[in-house]
Amino acid sequence: MLKDIQPVNEKETREGFGEGIYELGKRNRNVVVLTADLGGSLKLKPFIKEFPERFFQCGIAEANMMGIAAGLTIGGKIPFTTTFANFSTGRVYDQIRQSIAYSNKNVKICASHAGLTLGEDGATHQILEDIGLMKMLPGMTVIVPCDFNQTKAATIAIADYKGPVYLRFGRPKWPNFTNEFEIGKAQILGEGNDVTIFACGHLVWKAIEAGKILEEKGISVEVINIHTIKPLDVDAVIKSITKTKCAVTAEEHNIIGGLGDSIAQVAAKNFPIPIEYVGTNDTFGESGKPLELLKKYGLDTPNIVAAAERVMAKKTSL
Repeated sequence: MLKDIQPVNEKETREGFGEGIYELGKRNRNVVVLTADLGGSLKLKPFIKEFPERFFQCGIAEANMMGIAAGLTIGGKIPFTTTFANFSTGRVYDQIRQSIAYSNKNVKICASHAGLTLGEDGATHQILEDIGLMKMLPGMTVIVPCDFNQTKAATIAIADYKGPVYLRFGRPKWPNFTNEFEIGKAQILGEGNDVTIFACGHLVWKAIEAGKILEEKGISVEVINIHTIKPLDVDAVIKSITKTKCAVTAEEHNIIGGLGDSIAQVAAKNFPIPIEYVGTNDTFGESGKPLELLKKYGLDTPNIVAAAERVMAKKTSL
């Protein structure tokens, strides 16, 4: 049950990436790391110290970094590019599309500081469109882990996964509670019959908190961690929505083009149901404390609870 899920600690998801890439460095000599002047922010110091010959400081030249990474794959290397999510996608979309996705290069685009929880750096850095940008590229795998453990596991897993990958994670300390990860396989955190909450990234924990509140009200909630946005676990989505007949999607991203759109497409094709979306609504962010921003933009626990209650009302009125 959801009430049994408790965090063992709080850690930054970017720390999970740092530990994962260091483990990979010890396991696989073909793993190389590139950064655009943000090695400290991406927790790369252990990798840099241990494997300096496999680290490339590209400076504030993200477009060049993507081109270099694409070229390194030709020699059999597995390049991991590292910078903030905004600079990993929006600033370099042409290079990713042409040199990586179109060419199907085995590049791992690792993006930290995603979404509103970047916080005080403000709207220019808080990209809320990147999941949509990346999932629309043919052949691009998109992964959004929810905590430290899952980010570390995902970092290690994508090294053996052939083809381009976008790995999205965050800046702040966050509850750490998972113990499993498999690319393309949704994680069922709690089973229920009344409503499904699909979530990714930081909002998975908020979905669990909302689920606990709803369960106290006598509502049976299914919470599913969609850590892999693409390829989506379509079977898991269909199985859940045919049981609950309504859903909420929760993501630290624009509701246009993100997780919610992916879930809605599956529902429209297979089993149409009412859906409520928790995410930013066609807006940029602003400077502020992470939790305060989540509250202001409607991405917190009470808003997920309210969305679940609204969507269940829609179901009963049909």
